[in-house]
Amino acid sequence: MRHTAQVVHRQLPPETNAFVGRAAECEELLRALAEHRLVTVAGPGGVGKTRLARRAGALVDEKAHRDGVRWADLGHLQGDRLLVATVSDAVDLSHHTPRMPADTLCAWLARQETLLVLDSCEHLVAPCAALVADLLTACPGLTVLVTSRQPLGLPGEHVLDLAPLPPGGPDAAELFRRRTGTALGTALPDTAAAAVGAVCRRLEGIPLAIELAAAQVPRFGVDGVRDRLAARFEVLESDDPARPLRHRTLRTAVGWSHELCEPAERLLWARLSVFRGPFDAGAAAEVCSGGPLDTAAVPAVLAGLVAKSVLRGEGVRLRMLDTVREYGAMWLDELGERHAVADRHAARCLRLARRAHAQWLGPSQAEWYARIAAAHTDLCTALDHLLATDPERALELAGTVGFFWACCGHLPETRHFVETALARSPGPGPHRARALWALGVALTLQGEYGPARLRSEECTRAARLAGDREDRLDAAYLAGLLALLTGEPETARREVDAAVEAAGTAGDAAAGTAGDAAPGGDAGADTGALVRCLLVRVFALTASGRLDEAREEATGLRERCAALGESWTRAYLNYQLALITLLTGDPGAAARHARSMLIGKRGLGDGFGVALGLDVLAAALAAMGEGRHAALVSGTSETYWLAAGHPQRGTPELAPLREECERRARTEAGDDAYDAAFAEGAAGVPSAGLAAALRMASAV
Repeated sequence: MRHTAQVVHRQLPPETNAFVGRAAECEELLRALAEHRLVTVAGPGGVGKTRLARRAGALVDEKAHRDGVRWADLGHLQGDRLLVATVSDAVDLSHHTPRMPADTLCAWLARQETLLVLDSCEHLVAPCAALVADLLTACPGLTVLVTSRQPLGLPGEHVLDLAPLPPGGPDAAELFRRRTGTALGTALPDTAAAAVGAVCRRLEGIPLAIELAAAQVPRFGVDGVRDRLAARFEVLESDDPARPLRHRTLRTAVGWSHELCEPAERLLWARLSVFRGPFDAGAAAEVCSGGPLDTAAVPAVLAGLVAKSVLRGEGVRLRMLDTVREYGAMWLDELGERHAVADRHAARCLRLARRAHAQWLGPSQAEWYARIAAAHTDLCTALDHLLATDPERALELAGTVGFFWACCGHLPETRHFVETALARSPGPGPHRARALWALGVALTLQGEYGPARLRSEECTRAARLAGDREDRLDAAYLAGLLALLTGEPETARREVDAAVEAAGTAGDAAAGTAGDAAPGGDAGADTGALVRCLLVRVFALTASGRLDEAREEATGLRERCAALGESWTRAYLNYQLALITLLTGDPGAAARHARSMLIGKRGLGDGFGVALGLDVLAAALAAMGEGRHAALVSGTSETYWLAAGHPQRGTPELAPLREECERRARTEAGDDAYDAAFAEGAAGVPSAGLAAALRMASAV
């Protein structure tokens, strides 16, 4: 049963300026989406395919796409390796499974009625066609909208060939006037109509070319832009006659904009092409300054490129359109700087990862998770470069971001990059243990316990060889996590206790009085690896039935984490306290602890953790006699588990708790009411269901 009252969730890129014209094309596209499951908007670069698709996505009937509109920007991909991962991110699939990524994506979308937009597919036509064919076969409620310079060539594909705006028509002139008004801060006079028309005709009505020309009006005036374009096209009209006229027109318009840039602007344009996703002024200065481009000058040069429509703004973040970036990349090659700029870009990503790792245990932890998530495209770009040029640094980068990525569901990427880097840098080194640790965690979270155990043993040997205290503690954390998930809590406790003692930080913590003092005597001795080991110890005590000890240690460690401003461990400690209070007969306290856990995990973007927290909240509500509410929360939990790509997971002792939750809730609510409430929770938007669950928990 589907809950039909919900409002469709439209996950679309922001409009950076007003949409102009295209009324007939928009109506045609909406009709096509109502009648066909695969629609491709095809046309040359700069013609407005993305803008039209975004407009249609904002206007489609929510009744036809009850599970929302999802947008996957594929323009930044340099190959098809991250294609499925990018689409999975777009549809909120976190992918904690060893299954083939495409199979998991199909399973996730199979029950949904979603409009999936795949933007900028021209460089990945064959792999996109294969993926779309699989999705449409497996997902009967799915509609796919593609933008590409050429169709996918699939049976049943409806192609809308998008032409430029009519050069002499009102829409082209209105677009020029709107963009000129933005650049000037005032509207053009009516006397400029003839010059505006001449510019639009000369530019063949191509929207990107018109916008680039409009950006030059503050410098030359409308008449000056018209005259300069006429002179330039007269020179280049015979250039490359084999190329279609529209392609030559756009290339000429982009080239003219490039020539009109100041030398520093042209240099920055070329260097910025190394960014495949959005960037801010700090990143641009860090990667692109040098030589004649001084770091302090970068913000002003960026502003100049924004004013010339070379860059588009998304808040404080900037980006280039694909066509413009391609032109910049061509000049970067001409300058012979591609390798050097890619090196600087990779070095920046490595510095970002090192800072995130160093500040993991502290008040900025949630911020670092968000920053690593936002930098995902750039991190993958940097890793691709380092794998080809410096595998040891690739090993460091992959190992350093791997634990962050595990939280965000990027397990396939973690595995790929770490395994590739290990293969290309097979000898001992300072970063090997951490990389093996990140790989082992990813394998463990995917449920591949056999391979994870092998990597865990390698990690332990590498940590001992390197002699690094943090590596040895993290190796013990990995071994303990594996033991917990395979039903051996006492083994888990022994692993982490031995490592803590060997590291010289046992203190009162390992003896069961973690709240009395930090290891080594003060809070400054706490480290991320140590805290993770102590968390495993709490899990092990709970799983072994030593609930009083577990409560005491969880409470003490939570206080230490709160003093540090840490979130990830504290959320799992609240989860453990929820379990402990539920098992000791205080479901109200369990619900409150579960609420705190869910708030923490939501702030980190940890869908796997949210699923665990919803399970224990449902059990607490059932124990309090709130059968229908328990069913609603259980239904929401199922959506998060499905987003993780597998059924409910966690430590083995959770299975009977979940069974008892359902039994109690069914008894209290009745089977029909339970099934209806569960289906309502499972059919809703996950984030909305989580918000409702938090409200329920706050009311007890």
